[in-house]
Amino acid sequence: MNIHKLRSAVKMAACCCALALGLGLTACGSSNPAPSSGGSSSSASAGGKLEGVSADGKLGQKPKISFKTPLEVTDKSWQIVQEGDGEAMQDGDHLCVRSVAVSAKDGKELDSTWEKGSPDCQISVNRKSYPQYYDAFKAMKVNGTLAVGINDASGQSTGDNKYVMALTIVSKFKPLTRAKGEAVKDIPADLPKISLDSSGKPSLNLNGYQPSGKLVSQTLIKGTGPVVKDTQSVTAHYTGWLASNGKQFDSSWDRGEPADFSLDQVVKGWKQGLAGQTVGSQTLLVVPPNLGYGDKAQKGIPANSTLIFVVDILAAY
Repeated sequence: MNIHKLRSAVKMAACCCALALGLGLTACGSSNPAPSSGGSSSSASAGGKLEGVSADGKLGQKPKISFKTPLEVTDKSWQIVQEGDGEAMQDGDHLCVRSVAVSAKDGKELDSTWEKGSPDCQISVNRKSYPQYYDAFKAMKVNGTLAVGINDASGQSTGDNKYVMALTIVSKFKPLTRAKGEAVKDIPADLPKISLDSSGKPSLNLNGYQPSGKLVSQTLIKGTGPVVKDTQSVTAHYTGWLASNGKQFDSSWDRGEPADFSLDQVVKGWKQGLAGQTVGSQTLLVVPPNLGYGDKAQKGIPANSTLIFVVDILAAY
């Protein structure tokens, strides 16, 4: 039922996710109830100053990470090795990063996301979500590099349980805080009714709604941002209810921060219902069991449940 494990792991790219589990930044799964399958977690302890690491190379490009080997690292310790020359970081910014991992034992490169895929943009400048790294991010600019020490006692992530992960911020953006656009007027009268409080959190009136067994994706507010592709990740605020009785089982609004998730990791109803929408939109989703959790019960969700969601699409990347 999880989207991503904020504060539990870092996901730089699918092929590098296992390597990055010890970083404690963002990640492969989440403790938040929502439409996805799980992930794993790591401790938020340790930290402190990482000493003796340097980076060479042009800012904004893959750095050459150097240190005297073997390097003794404390888990989640950090050092800014390149401050950057672009825009300064602001609270609420999402950071798009590339990473390279280097063995603390012999200085050899273990993995890199510079040569594959797109930058990962799930990390945010948020003291609540990233208390250990917040001060580091605020001191950096775009094209800067943060070196983080990983001491993975299990050794399960790479087979080399001590390494340095160098994160280079290649760009940044700031998601919306709530749906923003034009309210849709021709909404079918037989759908559930949605009202919003002053913050933007939705409330549900079932309005006698009877599910048809088919997916419903109804735009409530039409945003003016780019079209969401089914291969992208999304920043979103959402609330979910049971269609059987209107009982809320989850809301990112109640946690005080939006969620980030890949449309490749969520239940089919979310992927199909959000792809093709535009950033800034608010969407009503009615997800039948075959596009949700089917006959598998989840926390707060009985087996074979039809689910109703209202999703504010705040960013897509």
